[in-house]
Amino acid sequence: MRGRYGDDTLTHPEFDPDLWMEVGSSGGPDKNRVYGLSNTTTDNLRSTRSVSTIGSSQSISSSQFKEFVALQQHKAQLIDKYDHLSAEYAQLKASHAQQRAESEQIKASQAQQKTAYEQQKAAYDQLREMVMNMATHSGTCAPNPFWSYNHQPPPPGSPPPPPAPPLY
Repeated sequence: MRGRYGDDTLTHPEFDPDLWMEVGSSGGPDKNRVYGLSNTTTDNLRSTRSVSTIGSSQSISSSQFKEFVALQQHKAQLIDKYDHLSAEYAQLKASHAQQRAESEQIKASQAQQKTAYEQQKAAYDQLREMVMNMATHSGTCAPNPFWSYNHQPPPPGSPPPPPAPPLY
């Protein structure tokens, strides 16, 4: 296209059947096959060309042009679908990154909670040990002021304990 119409792509026609036939029939394993128009060969394309009503330029047949337009529309639909899927992918990727960040925050919070639990458990164990040591060293719980034998049975022949004071 550049060799025929120059470097400015804005001046290139959308479709050049002669150039298409040149490229399609320029040797190679599929010589004389024109790609993009179903199973059309260059011989079929040459035989079905007609003279255009504008000047003396040649054009492709009406059915082949309709197929070409349908392919262009399909291409536009695929591009739209690709753009939509690309946008959706970017959105999912951002959502995934946000969920990963939230997951990391939750893990950090759980680690802090575990550390706090372990500290509270250690403090509880220490307090429990202190209480147990106090009970071991005193032999019993705090003495009862109304029982002189400190939770021990009275020796034989001892007087009964004094009565408890009245509760008002």
